[in-house]
Amino acid sequence: MMLEVRGLSVSYGGIQAVKGIDLEVAAGELVCLIGANGAGKTTTLKALSRMLPAKGKILYQGQSIGDLPVFELVRQGIALVPEGRGIFGRLTVEENLLMGAYSRDDGAAIRRDLERSYHLFPRLAERKLQQAGTLSGGEQQMLAIARALMSKPRLLFLDEPSMGLAPLMVEKIFATIRAISDEGVTVLLVEQNAKLALEISHRAYVMESGAICLSGASAALLHDPQVRHAYLGE
Repeated sequence: MMLEVRGLSVSYGGIQAVKGIDLEVAAGELVCLIGANGAGKTTTLKALSRMLPAKGKILYQGQSIGDLPVFELVRQGIALVPEGRGIFGRLTVEENLLMGAYSRDDGAAIRRDLERSYHLFPRLAERKLQQAGTLSGGEQQMLAIARALMSKPRLLFLDEPSMGLAPLMVEKIFATIRAISDEGVTVLLVEQNAKLALEISHRAYVMESGAICLSGASAALLHDPQVRHAYLGE
């Protein structure tokens, strides 16, 4: 198993935002975590990325990572594309991409992966010398994903990649996420657009008020009456 989470709990002061959840992601899977605003999805991903203190067990490839610093997670093969993208606005597109490879020392392979990023996102190639802060929202999301891939992750966390994007750009981003998964990268996707997330993923967890209320194959949940009513607007 690539990722195993047991009894994960996160509290803000006296408020328990995540209430002892269990989840797992097998190697090569694309798993989504869906739910309404405030359900605890982003908090869960931040806890798994060691950006928030949490209780419970987090196992990566069978080994506990609950006490590792964030930079060590990257060295171990875990990358996060954060909500809001988190690009370096004053750096160029190419400088941002090279920042994604900061923990690597294989120069020739880094150049190959840089070209792979440009092949995956041709628009970034067109703008590689442009300041990242001047890109459109969709282009910045492409850059954030490509930068994460430059670290050569085995496990990729994606937090709300569709947020604030036009529908056409959302479709392109989700097609790319599926392509990344098809190449063998294990993906845990946190997403408010439940329909699209369920359409591209293998399995899904539904989160409500800090707890997992449903889980199963994405295709089954896509047609589950409870999910369709609560999260798909039907």
